Amino acid sequence: MHTHCGFPVKAAQDMSFGFDVSSGDVVHWITDIGWMMGPWMILGSTILGASILMYDGAPDYPDINQIWKLTQKHNINVLGLSPTFIRSIMSSNETSVETHDLSSLHSIGSTGEPWNPAPWQWLFETVCKKSIPIINYSGGTEISGGILMGNPLLPIKPGSFPGPCPGIAADVVNENGESIENQVGELIIRAPWIGMSRGFFANNARYIDTYWSRWKNIWAHGDWAEKKSDGHWYILGRSDDTINISGKRLGPAEVESILVSSNQVQEAAAIGIPNYTKGNELICFCVLSQQSQITHKIKDELQSIIIKELGKPLKPHEIFFVPDLPKTRNGKIMRRVLRDAYLQKSTMSYESLVNPHIIEIIKNLRKN
Repeated sequence: MHTHCGFPVKAAQDMSFGFDVSSGDVVHWITDIGWMMGPWMILGSTILGASILMYDGAPDYPDINQIWKLTQKHNINVLGLSPTFIRSIMSSNETSVETHDLSSLHSIGSTGEPWNPAPWQWLFETVCKKSIPIINYSGGTEISGGILMGNPLLPIKPGSFPGPCPGIAADVVNENGESIENQVGELIIRAPWIGMSRGFFANNARYIDTYWSRWKNIWAHGDWAEKKSDGHWYILGRSDDTINISGKRLGPAEVESILVSSNQVQEAAAIGIPNYTKGNELICFCVLSQQSQITHKIKDELQSIIIKELGKPLKPHEIFFVPDLPKTRNGKIMRRVLRDAYLQKSTMSYESLVNPHIIEIIKNLRKN
């Protein structure tokens, strides 16, 4: 539940300070009204006097360059997209960014999932021409916007956040709730902020248990994060997505970055499933690039890359090749849905997925 004031003011504040949105700008974000980024874009933009480009359709239809055509035709100034979208188009031979005039852009926003180095670099060099900032943005519906974000005035690193959003007392803590630096810990907030959700409808006990029960007077957001000594922050994924193999904690993004570093792999997702001896075992799902064909050789190569980077104890138990990964309409990969489908669990609705047909394919992998 949100108050009438909190959500729109927080949205406008983040858009202004993070993305430099001002009166007269045109804003377009690849999202939908069913996710918080839809209302966030509408409320924040209108408060600041900016225009919103609404587009009913897929960002890669009728062809893969549709988003660049829209940017050129409507002089978009702030464009929001996801790492998954960039991964899906960067490997296509039909992508032709250079033939479109993108000079109207002054900021590119990204939210929903962590970046892998290769797609971030492709976006920065090919689309941004090393001059337009990629503003990383991470928060949630319950925040009314961001906890961490970039800023056009601050230096950026691939996949990083230069710091917390204005008014957010963010920190990274260990299991005892103590601040840590240069270590992976829980992302938390130490003080109230404008836009803070006031509860879950008709279920205040669940709200308290979800966010406030772990440490006294501290909001635990459920993300793994790391705060570096140089001031940059990194989000490493949901803490409930963590894979624990023989006591070694592994974030899905660590594995997925290694897999997509191969030019054979367009997208990847990693999950942990129960193992009596090791706690978890690693299962990987890969969407191959257009020019690649499924072979045992590719699987062996990917196994070898992971062993080289992470060590033999973290070798995947299985690598599957699939036509797609379960995603929301804004392109966010749903690892929890992926894990439940693979384990033959029916614990949630798949209505929020843009590709619910993929669930049966995932379920059949284990049957076979």
